[in-house]
Amino acid sequence: MKEPILEVKNLKKYFPIVQGFLKKHVGDVKAVDGLSFNIRNGETLGLVGESGCGKTTASRSIIRLLEPTSGDVFFHMKDQVVNIPELDQKELWSTRRYLQLIFQDPYASLDARMTIKEIISEPLICFQVGSKKERQERVAELLELVGLKAAYMSRYPHAFSGGQRQRIGIARALALNPEVVIADEPVSALDVSVQAQILNLMQDLQERLGLTYLFISHDLGVVQYFCNRVAVMYAGKLVEMTETETLFHNTKHPYVEALLSAILRPDPHYKLKRMVLKGEVVDSSKKPEGCAFHPRCQYAKDICSQKIPQFKNISDKETPHWVACHFSQELDLNGVNMKLG
Repeated sequence: MKEPILEVKNLKKYFPIVQGFLKKHVGDVKAVDGLSFNIRNGETLGLVGESGCGKTTASRSIIRLLEPTSGDVFFHMKDQVVNIPELDQKELWSTRRYLQLIFQDPYASLDARMTIKEIISEPLICFQVGSKKERQERVAELLELVGLKAAYMSRYPHAFSGGQRQRIGIARALALNPEVVIADEPVSALDVSVQAQILNLMQDLQERLGLTYLFISHDLGVVQYFCNRVAVMYAGKLVEMTETETLFHNTKHPYVEALLSAILRPDPHYKLKRMVLKGEVVDSSKKPEGCAFHPRCQYAKDICSQKIPQFKNISDKETPHWVACHFSQELDLNGVNMKLG
Protein backbone atom coordinates (compact mmCIF):
# COMPACT_ATOMS: atom_id res chain seq x y z
CA MET A 1 0.00 0.00 0.00
CA LYS A 2 1.41 3.38 -1.02
CA GLU A 3 2.23 6.11 1.48
CA PRO A 4 -0.23 9.00 1.87
CA ILE A 5 0.60 12.24 0.08
CA LEU A 6 -2.18 14.27 1.73
CA GLU A 7 -3.51 13.74 5.26
CA VAL A 8 -6.54 15.67 6.50
CA LYS A 9 -7.12 15.50 10.25
CA ASN A 10 -10.19 16.86 12.06
CA LEU A 11 -10.68 19.69 9.55
CA LYS A 12 -13.41 22.19 10.44
CA LYS A 13 -14.81 25.19 8.64
CA TYR A 14 -17.49 27.18 10.45
CA PHE A 15 -19.20 30.28 9.10
CA PRO A 16 -20.36 32.57 11.92
CA ILE A 17 -24.00 33.70 12.13
CA VAL A 18 -24.37 37.27 13.38
CA GLN A 19 -27.46 39.30 14.21
CA GLY A 20 -28.34 42.86 15.07
CA PHE A 21 -26.61 46.20 14.75
CA LEU A 22 -23.71 45.03 16.94
CA LYS A 23 -23.35 41.84 14.87
CA LYS A 24 -23.65 39.56 17.86
CA HIS A 25 -22.37 36.02 17.24
CA VAL A 26 -25.40 33.75 17.72
CA GLY A 27 -24.25 30.52 16.10
CA ASP A 28 -22.30 28.86 13.31
CA VAL A 29 -22.96 27.12 10.02
CA LYS A 30 -20.83 24.01 10.44
CA ALA A 31 -20.11 23.42 6.77
CA VAL A 32 -17.17 21.09 7.48
CA ASP A 33 -17.28 19.51 10.92
CA GLY A 34 -14.30 17.31 11.75
CA LEU A 35 -13.22 15.81 8.42
CA SER A 36 -10.41 13.21 8.50
CA PHE A 37 -9.04 11.17 5.59
CA ASN A 38 -5.85 10.59 3.61
CA ILE A 39 -5.03 10.26 -0.06
CA ARG A 40 -2.33 7.82 -1.13
CA ASN A 41 0.27 8.81 -3.69
CA GLY A 42 -0.99 8.17 -7.22
CA GLU A 43 -4.59 7.26 -6.35
CA THR A 44 -7.94 8.94 -6.92
CA LEU A 45 -10.13 9.52 -3.87
CA GLY A 46 -13.74 10.41 -4.60
CA LEU A 47 -15.47 12.79 -2.18
CA VAL A 48 -19.22 12.51 -2.70
CA GLY A 49 -22.51 13.59 -1.18
CA GLU A 50 -25.64 15.57 -2.00
CA SER A 51 -25.55 19.31 -2.65
CA GLY A 52 -24.81 21.33 0.47
CA CYS A 53 -22.99 18.58 2.37
CA GLY A 54 -19.71 20.54 2.41
CA LYS A 55 -17.66 18.94 -0.37
CA THR A 56 -16.53 22.14 -2.10
CA THR A 57 -16.00 23.97 1.19
CA ALA A 58 -13.77 21.09 2.32
CA SER A 59 -11.68 21.21 -0.86
CA ARG A 60 -11.19 24.97 -0.63
CA SER A 61 -10.31 24.74 3.06
CA ILE A 62 -7.67 22.09 2.29
CA ILE A 63 -5.79 24.44 -0.04
CA ARG A 64 -6.71 27.56 2.02
CA LEU A 65 -8.79 29.37 -0.53
CA LEU A 66 -10.99 29.42 2.57
CA GLU A 67 -9.24 29.69 5.92
CA PRO A 68 -10.13 26.59 7.98
CA THR A 69 -11.50 27.13 11.47
CA SER A 70 -9.30 24.35 12.86
CA GLY A 71 -7.63 21.08 11.90
CA ASP A 72 -4.51 19.91 10.09
CA VAL A 73 -3.69 19.20 6.45
CA PHE A 74 -0.32 17.46 6.13
CA PHE A 75 1.06 17.61 2.59
CA HIS A 76 3.99 15.30 1.83
CA MET A 77 5.62 17.64 -0.67
CA LYS A 78 8.87 16.60 -2.33
CA ASP A 79 11.32 15.94 0.54
CA GLN A 80 9.34 17.61 3.32
CA VAL A 81 6.00 17.48 5.10
CA VAL A 82 4.11 20.75 5.63
CA ASN A 83 0.95 21.49 7.59
CA ILE A 84 -0.95 23.79 5.25
CA PRO A 85 -3.09 25.65 7.87
CA GLU A 86 0.09 26.63 9.77
CA LEU A 87 2.01 28.05 6.79
CA ASP A 88 2.63 31.77 6.48
CA GLN A 89 1.75 33.48 3.21
CA LYS A 90 5.21 33.04 1.66
CA GLU A 91 5.35 29.34 2.53
CA LEU A 92 1.76 28.84 1.33
CA TRP A 93 2.60 30.51 -1.97
CA SER A 94 5.51 28.15 -2.63
CA THR A 95 3.36 25.15 -1.68
CA ARG A 96 0.52 26.07 -4.02
CA ARG A 97 2.45 25.13 -7.15
CA TYR A 98 2.32 21.48 -6.08
CA LEU A 99 -1.37 21.54 -5.15
CA GLN A 100 -3.70 22.74 -7.90
CA LEU A 101 -7.45 23.01 -8.48
CA ILE A 102 -9.73 22.27 -11.46
CA PHE A 103 -12.92 24.30 -11.14
CA GLN A 104 -16.46 23.07 -11.73
CA ASP A 105 -17.74 25.59 -14.28
CA PRO A 106 -15.59 25.78 -17.45
CA TYR A 107 -17.46 28.93 -18.50
CA ALA A 108 -16.97 30.96 -15.31
CA SER A 109 -13.42 29.80 -14.49
CA LEU A 110 -11.77 31.23 -17.64
CA ASP A 111 -11.37 35.00 -18.01
CA ALA A 112 -13.20 36.00 -21.20
CA ARG A 113 -10.79 38.92 -21.75
CA MET A 114 -7.66 36.77 -21.81
CA THR A 115 -6.36 34.61 -24.63
CA ILE A 116 -5.76 30.92 -24.03
CA LYS A 117 -2.02 31.60 -24.03
CA GLU A 118 -2.43 34.22 -21.29
CA ILE A 119 -4.70 31.95 -19.22
CA ILE A 120 -2.39 28.92 -19.25
CA SER A 121 0.83 30.91 -18.89
CA GLU A 122 -0.46 32.98 -15.93
CA PRO A 123 0.73 30.42 -13.30
CA LEU A 124 4.14 30.34 -14.98
CA ILE A 125 4.38 34.14 -14.84
CA CYS A 126 3.25 34.24 -11.20
CA PHE A 127 5.97 31.79 -10.18
CA GLN A 128 8.54 33.32 -12.57
CA VAL A 129 9.06 30.07 -14.46
CA GLY A 130 11.07 30.30 -17.68
CA SER A 131 11.55 33.05 -20.24
CA LYS A 132 8.78 34.41 -22.47
CA LYS A 133 9.77 31.99 -25.24
CA GLU A 134 9.94 29.04 -22.84
CA ARG A 135 6.52 29.87 -21.45
CA GLN A 136 5.04 29.95 -24.95
CA GLU A 137 6.60 26.57 -25.67
CA ARG A 138 5.16 25.23 -22.41
CA VAL A 139 1.68 26.47 -23.33
CA ALA A 140 1.92 24.75 -26.71
CA GLU A 141 3.07 21.54 -24.97
CA LEU A 142 0.19 21.66 -22.50
CA LEU A 143 -2.41 22.25 -25.19
CA GLU A 144 -1.15 19.24 -27.11
CA LEU A 145 -1.15 17.25 -23.85
CA VAL A 146 -4.87 17.88 -23.27
CA GLY A 147 -5.85 17.19 -26.87
CA LEU A 148 -5.99 20.72 -28.33
CA LYS A 149 -3.93 22.32 -31.08
CA ALA A 150 -1.13 24.71 -30.18
CA ALA A 151 -2.46 27.07 -32.86
CA TYR A 152 -5.46 27.75 -30.60
CA MET A 153 -3.43 29.69 -28.05
CA SER A 154 -4.22 33.10 -29.60
CA ARG A 155 -7.99 32.53 -29.37
CA TYR A 156 -10.36 33.61 -26.60
CA PRO A 157 -12.53 31.29 -24.43
CA HIS A 158 -15.77 32.16 -26.26
CA ALA A 159 -14.48 30.30 -29.31
CA PHE A 160 -14.49 26.95 -27.48
CA SER A 161 -17.12 24.45 -26.38
CA GLY A 162 -17.63 23.45 -22.75
CA GLY A 163 -15.49 20.32 -23.09
CA GLN A 164 -12.68 22.27 -24.77
CA ARG A 165 -12.82 24.93 -22.06
CA GLN A 166 -12.47 22.27 -19.39
CA ARG A 167 -9.42 20.91 -21.23
CA ILE A 168 -7.96 24.43 -21.06
CA GLY A 169 -8.70 24.53 -17.33
CA ILE A 170 -6.91 21.21 -16.91
CA ALA A 171 -3.92 22.51 -18.88
CA ARG A 172 -3.75 25.55 -16.59
CA ALA A 173 -3.83 23.32 -13.51
CA LEU A 174 -0.95 21.22 -14.89
CA ALA A 175 1.23 24.18 -15.90
CA LEU A 176 3.43 24.01 -12.78
CA ASN A 177 3.73 20.20 -12.66
CA PRO A 178 1.63 19.71 -9.49
CA GLU A 179 1.65 16.54 -7.41
CA VAL A 180 -1.97 16.71 -6.22
CA VAL A 181 -4.92 18.01 -8.25
CA ILE A 182 -8.28 18.74 -6.61
CA ALA A 183 -11.02 18.35 -9.22
CA ASP A 184 -14.21 20.06 -8.02
CA GLU A 185 -17.01 18.41 -10.03
CA PRO A 186 -15.03 18.87 -13.26
CA VAL A 187 -17.59 17.15 -15.51
CA SER A 188 -20.93 18.02 -13.92
CA ALA A 189 -21.54 20.96 -16.31
CA LEU A 190 -20.78 18.90 -19.43
CA ASP A 191 -22.80 16.62 -21.72
CA VAL A 192 -22.55 12.90 -20.93
CA SER A 193 -20.48 12.07 -24.04
CA VAL A 194 -18.08 14.92 -23.26
CA GLN A 195 -17.86 13.78 -19.63
CA ALA A 196 -16.42 10.46 -20.76
CA GLN A 197 -13.79 12.22 -22.88
CA ILE A 198 -12.67 14.43 -19.99
CA LEU A 199 -12.54 11.51 -17.54
CA ASN A 200 -10.49 9.44 -19.99
CA LEU A 201 -8.14 12.40 -20.46
CA MET A 202 -7.71 12.80 -16.69
CA GLN A 203 -6.96 9.09 -16.28
CA ASP A 204 -4.40 9.22 -19.08
CA LEU A 205 -2.73 12.29 -17.54
CA GLN A 206 -2.63 10.58 -14.15
CA GLU A 207 -0.76 7.61 -15.60
CA ARG A 208 1.63 9.75 -17.65
CA LEU A 209 2.39 12.39 -15.02
CA GLY A 210 1.97 10.43 -11.78
CA LEU A 211 -0.82 12.68 -10.48
CA THR A 212 -2.90 12.21 -7.35
CA TYR A 213 -6.56 13.30 -7.51
CA LEU A 214 -9.13 14.40 -4.97
CA PHE A 215 -12.23 14.03 -7.15
CA ILE A 216 -15.35 15.79 -5.88
CA SER A 217 -18.68 14.75 -7.34
CA HIS A 218 -22.34 14.01 -6.63
CA ASP A 219 -22.58 11.56 -9.54
CA LEU A 220 -21.96 8.07 -8.16
CA GLY A 221 -21.86 6.56 -11.65
CA VAL A 222 -18.86 8.74 -12.50
CA VAL A 223 -17.23 8.00 -9.15
CA GLN A 224 -17.58 4.24 -9.62
CA TYR A 225 -15.81 4.49 -12.97
CA PHE A 226 -13.08 6.93 -11.98
CA CYS A 227 -12.08 6.53 -8.31
CA ASN A 228 -9.98 4.00 -6.37
CA ARG A 229 -11.59 4.86 -3.03
CA VAL A 230 -14.72 6.77 -2.06
CA ALA A 231 -15.48 8.96 0.96
CA VAL A 232 -19.16 9.90 1.48
CA MET A 233 -20.09 13.14 3.28
CA TYR A 234 -23.30 14.08 5.04
CA ALA A 235 -23.82 17.38 6.90
CA GLY A 236 -20.12 18.21 7.02
CA LYS A 237 -18.94 14.80 8.26
CA LEU A 238 -17.78 11.58 6.65
CA VAL A 239 -20.23 8.70 7.08
CA GLU A 240 -18.42 6.00 5.09
CA MET A 241 -15.04 5.56 3.37
CA THR A 242 -13.57 2.50 1.70
CA GLU A 243 -12.47 1.01 -1.62
CA THR A 244 -14.86 1.79 -4.48
CA GLU A 245 -15.84 -1.82 -5.14
CA THR A 246 -16.56 -2.46 -1.47
CA LEU A 247 -18.68 0.66 -1.04
CA PHE A 248 -20.82 -0.02 -4.11
CA HIS A 249 -21.44 -3.70 -3.39
CA ASN A 250 -21.18 -3.93 0.41
CA THR A 251 -22.17 -0.56 1.83
CA LYS A 252 -22.66 -0.33 5.59
CA HIS A 253 -24.37 3.06 5.99
CA PRO A 254 -28.10 3.72 5.35
CA TYR A 255 -27.41 7.09 3.70
CA VAL A 256 -25.07 5.49 1.17
CA GLU A 257 -27.65 2.76 0.51
CA ALA A 258 -30.15 5.48 -0.43
CA LEU A 259 -27.64 7.19 -2.72
CA LEU A 260 -26.83 3.91 -4.46
CA SER A 261 -30.52 3.19 -5.06
CA ALA A 262 -30.68 6.31 -7.27
CA ILE A 263 -28.09 5.01 -9.75
CA LEU A 264 -29.64 4.17 -13.12
CA ARG A 265 -28.88 0.68 -14.47
CA PRO A 266 -28.23 0.19 -18.20
CA ASP A 267 -30.63 -2.76 -18.25
CA PRO A 268 -34.22 -2.44 -19.58
CA HIS A 269 -35.34 -5.43 -17.48
CA TYR A 270 -34.56 -3.71 -14.18
CA LYS A 271 -37.42 -1.91 -12.46
CA LEU A 272 -35.98 0.98 -10.51
CA LYS A 273 -36.82 0.75 -6.81
CA ARG A 274 -35.74 4.11 -5.48
CA MET A 275 -35.30 4.67 -1.73
CA VAL A 276 -36.77 8.11 -1.10
CA LEU A 277 -35.38 9.71 2.05
CA LYS A 278 -37.96 11.34 4.28
CA GLY A 279 -37.61 14.85 5.63
CA GLU A 280 -35.26 17.60 4.55
CA VAL A 281 -31.49 17.86 4.28
CA VAL A 282 -30.14 18.75 7.70
CA ASP A 283 -29.51 22.43 8.44
CA SER A 284 -25.77 22.74 9.19
CA SER A 285 -26.48 25.54 11.66
CA LYS A 286 -29.03 23.46 13.63
CA LYS A 287 -27.86 19.87 13.58
CA PRO A 288 -29.98 17.38 15.55
CA GLU A 289 -28.65 15.60 18.61
CA GLY A 290 -26.90 12.30 18.00
CA CYS A 291 -26.45 11.10 14.42
CA ALA A 292 -27.19 13.92 11.96
CA PHE A 293 -28.85 11.44 9.60
CA HIS A 294 -31.22 9.83 12.11
CA PRO A 295 -34.33 12.00 11.30
CA ARG A 296 -34.26 10.58 7.74
CA CYS A 297 -33.08 7.04 8.50
CA GLN A 298 -35.53 4.14 8.31
CA TYR A 299 -33.29 2.03 10.58
CA ALA A 300 -32.92 4.63 13.36
CA LYS A 301 -33.37 3.62 17.02
CA ASP A 302 -33.31 5.55 20.29
CA ILE A 303 -29.51 5.62 20.55
CA CYS A 304 -29.28 7.33 17.15
CA SER A 305 -30.96 10.47 18.51
CA GLN A 306 -28.85 10.48 21.65
CA LYS A 307 -25.26 9.64 20.73
CA ILE A 308 -23.04 10.65 17.81
CA PRO A 309 -21.72 7.48 16.13
CA GLN A 310 -17.97 7.05 16.04
CA PHE A 311 -16.28 7.01 12.63
CA LYS A 312 -14.45 3.70 12.95
CA ASN A 313 -12.88 0.92 10.89
CA ILE A 314 -15.14 -2.15 10.90
CA SER A 315 -12.99 -4.29 8.60
CA ASP A 316 -10.66 -7.05 9.81
CA LYS A 317 -8.95 -7.13 6.43
CA GLU A 318 -5.94 -5.18 5.18
CA THR A 319 -8.26 -2.76 3.39
CA PRO A 320 -10.03 -0.55 5.97
CA HIS A 321 -13.75 0.20 5.83
CA TRP A 322 -14.65 3.29 7.85
CA VAL A 323 -18.27 3.83 8.86
CA ALA A 324 -20.12 6.20 11.21
CA CYS A 325 -23.21 4.20 12.18
CA HIS A 326 -24.24 2.54 15.46
CA PHE A 327 -25.57 -0.50 13.58
CA SER A 328 -23.07 -0.78 10.71
CA GLN A 329 -22.19 -4.39 11.57
CA GLU A 330 -25.80 -5.47 12.07
CA LEU A 331 -27.59 -4.02 9.02
CA ASP A 332 -27.80 -5.96 5.76
CA LEU A 333 -27.96 -3.15 3.20
CA ASN A 334 -28.44 -3.21 -0.56
CA GLY A 335 -25.63 -2.22 -2.90
CA VAL A 336 -25.82 -1.62 -6.65
CA ASN A 337 -26.38 -5.30 -7.39
CA MET A 338 -29.60 -5.62 -5.39
CA LYS A 339 -32.48 -7.51 -7.02
CA LEU A 340 -35.21 -5.20 -8.17
CA GLY A 341 -38.78 -5.62 -9.31
